[in-house]
Amino acid sequence: MGDHHIVVVGGGFGGLQVVNGLKGAGAKITLVDRRNHHLFQPLLYQVATTILSTSEIAWPIRHLFSDRPDVTTLLGEVDAVDTKVKQVTLRNGTTLRYDTLVLATGATHAYFGHDEWERVAPGLKTLEDATTIRRRVLLAFEHAELETDPAVRDALLTFTIVGAGPTGVELAGIIAELAHFTLPSEFRNIDTHKARVVLVEAGPRVLATFAEELSAYAQRALEKLGVETHLGEFVTDCTADGVRMGEKFIPSKTIVWAAGVEASPAAKWLGVAEDRAGRTIVEKDLRAPGLPDVFVIGDTASVMRENGSPVPGIAPAAKQQGEYVAKVIRAGLKGKDAPPAFRYRHQGSLATIGKSAAIIDFGRIKLRGWIAWWIWGLAHIYFLIGTRSRFAVAWSWLWIYLTGQQSARLITQRETIQEKK
Repeated sequence: MGDHHIVVVGGGFGGLQVVNGLKGAGAKITLVDRRNHHLFQPLLYQVATTILSTSEIAWPIRHLFSDRPDVTTLLGEVDAVDTKVKQVTLRNGTTLRYDTLVLATGATHAYFGHDEWERVAPGLKTLEDATTIRRRVLLAFEHAELETDPAVRDALLTFTIVGAGPTGVELAGIIAELAHFTLPSEFRNIDTHKARVVLVEAGPRVLATFAEELSAYAQRALEKLGVETHLGEFVTDCTADGVRMGEKFIPSKTIVWAAGVEASPAAKWLGVAEDRAGRTIVEKDLRAPGLPDVFVIGDTASVMRENGSPVPGIAPAAKQQGEYVAKVIRAGLKGKDAPPAFRYRHQGSLATIGKSAAIIDFGRIKLRGWIAWWIWGLAHIYFLIGTRSRFAVAWSWLWIYLTGQQSARLITQRETIQEKK
């Protein structure tokens, strides 16, 4: 093993791709993440909506690299980066000297200056977020079953999702199916068919990054499932009682935030320029400006395409960036010329609406309906890690498709009916 020390911060798609791409490079690698698992974020909403269990979309990072003696995995969170002495400091005081640093620290949900809304309107970025949302959704039905006040019961049975991007649309569709198709036979005092699923979007249409005809199809599919769409309306307040949009107020005891993201503070650690979302503005080879030994990738980085549009913050983009950075580092270790500037290859945009409808935008080719849903499912199963996970997810989806029953409907955290009331 060589003396060159590569520190990779972040065990998401980009960070893992860097480490995988450096196998056999002859360097010492330290991978740091504040959680002990790699998370398949594209399916996180299915944990939040009772379709999948946490173990089906997350894998221990240590296990992934247990056969790599060149890789040391550390559980920790970055507190600071000193680029002058080339050192990373973790929150617990641990310091790591590096020869090459890769920051792939991702992003979190953004509340546009209203961080106090997070308590009542959690976002969806982590397993903890997903299990919190799942608990709140399931407890809303349980509380409604006990409630005698019609107004309070209606508020309990109103689920509001703020933001109509892929996450918001997918959440709305699955919650509507849960209320209208899965749960009706299981409750006696309430009619779950009467549950309201409200999708609020400040823009003029849902799934704004897709072609207009696909966006229109998605909205029709949502409304067919019973989802109410409120377009062109800005949220002005979120409380434990509901959501306000200007003069309009929707009483709702369960609110989910899917309206925006904010990058990790990597740019501040490095003292370099950032965009409005806090993403580090990087060079064409994904290096931080003026720091040839520091790379920034994934949701943490602001990367521009040849046509001037930004590279989207999606898993395939992060994986491509990780693969590219690994090639650049390998070339440097071997004294060879670096590859040409990073070039993003868009492989299509996908989103689902419920258990049997989806849209796919490949550019010239656009698909919708159940055919798109099957392609979406196959694509996601392919990118899962390990045969066991692929089989488990495929079986869960097949079971739900055939029976309509979602198996992960367990309330496992400490909050109880009595504590809530």
